[in-house]
Amino acid sequence: MPLLTLHSVKKSFLTPTGERKVIVDIPHFAIEAGEQCALRGESGSGKTTFLHLIAGILSADEGSILIGNQDMAKLAESKRDRLRAESLGYIFQTFNLLQGYTCLENVLLGMSFGPGSDKKRATEVLERVGLGHRLNHYPRQLSTGQQQRVAVARALANRPKLILADEPTGNLDPSNSRESLTLIRDTCKETGASLLLVSHDPHVLSTFQSVQDFSRLNQVVQETAQ
Repeated sequence: MPLLTLHSVKKSFLTPTGERKVIVDIPHFAIEAGEQCALRGESGSGKTTFLHLIAGILSADEGSILIGNQDMAKLAESKRDRLRAESLGYIFQTFNLLQGYTCLENVLLGMSFGPGSDKKRATEVLERVGLGHRLNHYPRQLSTGQQQRVAVARALANRPKLILADEPTGNLDPSNSRESLTLIRDTCKETGASLLLVSHDPHVLSTFQSVQDFSRLNQVVQETAQ
Protein backbone atom coordinates (compact mmCIF):
# COMPACT_ATOMS: atom_id res chain seq x y z
CA MET A 1 0.00 0.00 0.00
CA PRO A 2 1.42 3.47 -0.90
CA LEU A 3 2.05 5.83 1.98
CA LEU A 4 -0.02 8.55 0.29
CA THR A 5 -2.84 8.04 -2.21
CA LEU A 6 -5.22 10.62 -3.65
CA HIS A 7 -8.34 9.68 -5.62
CA SER A 8 -10.65 12.16 -7.38
CA VAL A 9 -9.72 15.08 -5.12
CA LYS A 10 -11.31 18.44 -5.89
CA LYS A 11 -11.15 21.82 -4.20
CA SER A 12 -12.91 25.03 -5.22
CA PHE A 13 -13.25 28.52 -3.80
CA LEU A 14 -15.80 31.31 -4.15
CA THR A 15 -14.60 34.38 -6.03
CA PRO A 16 -15.54 37.92 -4.88
CA THR A 17 -18.33 37.83 -7.50
CA GLY A 18 -19.83 34.69 -6.01
CA GLU A 19 -18.58 32.39 -8.78
CA ARG A 20 -17.19 29.03 -7.68
CA LYS A 21 -13.81 28.22 -9.25
CA VAL A 22 -12.15 24.83 -9.12
CA ILE A 23 -8.48 25.18 -8.16
CA VAL A 24 -7.47 21.54 -7.70
CA ASP A 25 -8.82 18.53 -9.57
CA ILE A 26 -6.53 15.50 -9.12
CA PRO A 27 -7.80 12.16 -10.50
CA HIS A 28 -4.98 10.14 -8.95
CA PHE A 29 -1.65 10.64 -7.19
CA ALA A 30 0.43 8.32 -4.99
CA ILE A 31 3.77 8.19 -3.17
CA GLU A 32 5.42 5.08 -1.80
CA ALA A 33 6.98 4.86 1.64
CA GLY A 34 10.49 6.32 1.52
CA GLU A 35 9.99 7.85 -1.95
CA GLN A 36 11.26 11.35 -2.76
CA CYS A 37 9.17 13.10 -5.39
CA ALA A 38 9.25 16.64 -6.77
CA LEU A 39 6.38 18.50 -8.40
CA ARG A 40 7.11 21.14 -11.01
CA GLY A 41 4.66 24.02 -10.99
CA GLU A 42 4.52 27.76 -11.51
CA SER A 43 3.09 30.24 -9.01
CA GLY A 44 -0.70 30.26 -9.07
CA SER A 45 -1.00 26.72 -10.44
CA GLY A 46 -2.68 25.40 -7.28
CA LYS A 47 0.21 23.36 -5.90
CA THR A 48 0.20 25.03 -2.46
CA THR A 49 -3.52 24.33 -2.20
CA PHE A 50 -2.70 20.74 -3.17
CA LEU A 51 -0.20 20.44 -0.30
CA HIS A 52 -2.65 22.04 2.13
CA LEU A 53 -5.25 19.44 1.19
CA ILE A 54 -2.79 16.61 1.84
CA ALA A 55 -1.86 18.17 5.18
CA GLY A 56 -5.48 18.68 6.20
CA ILE A 57 -5.02 22.44 6.49
CA LEU A 58 -7.80 22.69 3.92
CA SER A 59 -10.65 20.23 3.49
CA ALA A 60 -11.38 18.73 0.07
CA ASP A 61 -14.78 19.24 -1.57
CA GLU A 62 -14.71 15.62 -2.67
CA GLY A 63 -12.39 12.65 -3.09
CA SER A 64 -10.10 10.73 -0.74
CA ILE A 65 -6.64 11.50 0.65
CA LEU A 66 -5.28 8.35 2.22
CA ILE A 67 -2.25 8.54 4.51
CA GLY A 68 -1.65 4.89 5.20
CA ASN A 69 -5.18 3.65 5.86
CA GLN A 70 -6.60 6.92 7.21
CA ASP A 71 -8.57 9.23 4.94
CA MET A 72 -7.56 12.82 5.72
CA ALA A 73 -10.47 14.10 3.60
CA LYS A 74 -13.07 12.31 5.71
CA LEU A 75 -11.81 13.29 9.17
CA ALA A 76 -13.21 15.99 11.41
CA GLU A 77 -10.95 19.02 11.87
CA SER A 78 -9.64 17.91 15.29
CA LYS A 79 -8.74 14.46 13.93
CA ARG A 80 -7.10 16.00 10.85
CA ASP A 81 -4.98 18.09 13.22
CA ARG A 82 -3.97 14.97 15.13
CA LEU A 83 -3.11 12.98 11.98
CA ARG A 84 -1.07 15.90 10.61
CA ALA A 85 0.82 16.27 13.89
CA GLU A 86 1.60 12.57 14.13
CA SER A 87 2.31 11.67 10.48
CA LEU A 88 3.30 14.82 8.56
CA GLY A 89 6.04 17.43 8.62
CA TYR A 90 5.54 20.68 6.69
CA ILE A 91 8.36 22.96 5.53
CA PHE A 92 7.00 26.35 4.43
CA GLN A 93 8.73 28.71 2.03
CA THR A 94 8.38 31.57 4.54
CA PHE A 95 9.49 29.32 7.44
CA ASN A 96 6.55 30.40 9.70
CA LEU A 97 8.73 30.60 12.81
CA LEU A 98 7.33 32.28 15.91
CA GLN A 99 9.50 35.36 16.38
CA GLY A 100 9.02 35.61 20.14
CA TYR A 101 10.33 32.09 20.77
CA THR A 102 13.82 30.62 20.59
CA CYS A 103 14.91 27.95 18.12
CA LEU A 104 14.40 25.26 20.76
CA GLU A 105 11.00 26.63 21.76
CA ASN A 106 9.85 26.75 18.11
CA VAL A 107 10.64 23.06 17.73
CA LEU A 108 9.09 22.15 21.09
CA LEU A 109 5.89 23.99 20.21
CA GLY A 110 5.69 22.10 16.94
CA MET A 111 6.10 18.84 18.81
CA SER A 112 3.36 19.72 21.31
CA PHE A 113 0.69 19.16 18.67
CA GLY A 114 1.78 15.55 18.24
CA PRO A 115 2.97 12.98 20.79
CA GLY A 116 4.20 15.79 23.04
CA SER A 117 7.20 18.04 23.63
CA ASP A 118 10.51 16.26 24.16
CA LYS A 119 13.43 18.59 24.93
CA LYS A 120 16.02 15.89 24.31
CA ARG A 121 14.58 15.04 20.89
CA ALA A 122 14.20 18.73 19.97
CA THR A 123 17.82 19.36 20.88
CA GLU A 124 18.95 16.34 18.86
CA VAL A 125 17.23 17.47 15.65
CA LEU A 126 18.57 21.02 16.03
CA GLU A 127 22.05 19.59 16.49
CA ARG A 128 21.48 17.42 13.41
CA VAL A 129 20.77 20.53 11.30
CA GLY A 130 23.84 22.29 12.68
CA LEU A 131 22.18 24.57 15.21
CA GLY A 132 23.22 22.97 18.49
CA HIS A 133 25.01 26.23 19.34
CA ARG A 134 21.93 28.35 18.54
CA LEU A 135 19.31 26.65 20.73
CA ASN A 136 18.46 29.80 22.67
CA HIS A 137 18.71 32.23 19.78
CA TYR A 138 15.61 33.94 18.40
CA PRO A 139 14.76 33.84 14.67
CA ARG A 140 15.76 37.51 14.29
CA GLN A 141 19.25 36.58 15.49
CA LEU A 142 19.69 33.98 12.75
CA SER A 143 20.58 34.19 9.09
CA THR A 144 17.94 33.25 6.53
CA GLY A 145 19.64 29.90 5.96
CA GLN A 146 19.70 29.19 9.71
CA GLN A 147 15.99 30.04 10.00
CA GLN A 148 15.30 27.50 7.29
CA ARG A 149 17.23 24.91 9.29
CA VAL A 150 15.00 25.56 12.30
CA ALA A 151 11.98 25.02 10.06
CA VAL A 152 13.47 21.72 8.85
CA ALA A 153 14.16 20.62 12.44
CA ARG A 154 10.61 21.46 13.47
CA ALA A 155 9.20 19.45 10.56
CA LEU A 156 11.31 16.40 11.45
CA ALA A 157 10.99 16.49 15.23
CA ASN A 158 7.97 14.18 15.51
CA ARG A 159 9.52 11.58 13.18
CA PRO A 160 6.85 12.04 10.48
CA LYS A 161 6.15 9.49 7.77
CA LEU A 162 5.81 12.20 5.11
CA ILE A 163 7.51 15.58 4.66
CA LEU A 164 5.75 18.22 2.55
CA ALA A 165 8.02 21.03 1.33
CA ASP A 166 6.52 24.07 -0.39
CA GLU A 167 9.24 25.93 -2.33
CA PRO A 168 11.62 25.38 0.62
CA THR A 169 14.55 27.09 -1.11
CA GLY A 170 12.57 29.98 -2.59
CA ASN A 171 13.89 32.57 -0.13
CA LEU A 172 17.50 31.35 -0.06
CA ASP A 173 20.58 32.32 -2.03
CA PRO A 174 22.11 29.63 -4.29
CA SER A 175 24.61 28.42 -1.68
CA ASN A 176 22.06 28.13 1.12
CA SER A 177 19.59 26.63 -1.33
CA ARG A 178 21.93 23.76 -2.15
CA GLU A 179 22.78 23.17 1.52
CA SER A 180 19.12 23.25 2.60
CA LEU A 181 18.01 20.89 -0.16
CA THR A 182 20.78 18.42 0.71
CA LEU A 183 19.85 18.64 4.39
CA ILE A 184 16.16 17.98 3.72
CA ARG A 185 16.81 15.04 1.42
CA ASP A 186 19.51 13.44 3.57
CA THR A 187 17.47 13.67 6.77
CA CYS A 188 14.46 12.15 5.03
CA LYS A 189 16.65 9.25 3.92
CA GLU A 190 18.02 8.81 7.43
CA THR A 191 14.56 8.67 9.00
CA GLY A 192 12.83 6.79 6.17
CA ALA A 193 10.35 9.61 5.62
CA SER A 194 8.81 10.16 2.21
CA LEU A 195 9.32 13.60 0.66
CA LEU A 196 6.96 15.56 -1.57
CA LEU A 197 8.58 18.83 -2.63
CA VAL A 198 7.09 21.44 -4.95
CA SER A 199 9.27 23.91 -6.81
CA HIS A 200 9.65 25.85 -10.03
CA ASP A 201 13.46 26.04 -9.64
CA PRO A 202 15.15 24.02 -12.43
CA HIS A 203 18.22 23.35 -10.27
CA VAL A 204 16.16 21.93 -7.41
CA LEU A 205 14.11 19.79 -9.79
CA SER A 206 17.23 18.47 -11.53
CA THR A 207 18.35 16.76 -8.32
CA PHE A 208 15.30 14.47 -8.21
CA GLN A 209 14.89 11.25 -10.15
CA SER A 210 11.11 11.43 -9.77
CA VAL A 211 9.71 14.72 -11.09
CA GLN A 212 6.09 15.23 -12.09
CA ASP A 213 4.51 18.21 -13.78
CA PHE A 214 1.70 19.52 -11.59
CA SER A 215 -0.16 20.92 -14.59
CA ARG A 216 -0.50 17.37 -15.91
CA LEU A 217 -1.74 16.01 -12.60
CA ASN A 218 -4.20 18.84 -12.10
CA GLN A 219 -7.12 18.68 -14.52
CA VAL A 220 -7.95 22.37 -14.02
CA VAL A 221 -7.05 24.53 -16.99
CA GLN A 222 -4.25 27.00 -16.22
CA GLU A 223 -6.46 30.08 -16.58
CA THR A 224 -8.73 28.82 -13.79
CA ALA A 225 -5.85 28.09 -11.44
CA GLN A 226 -4.36 31.53 -11.62
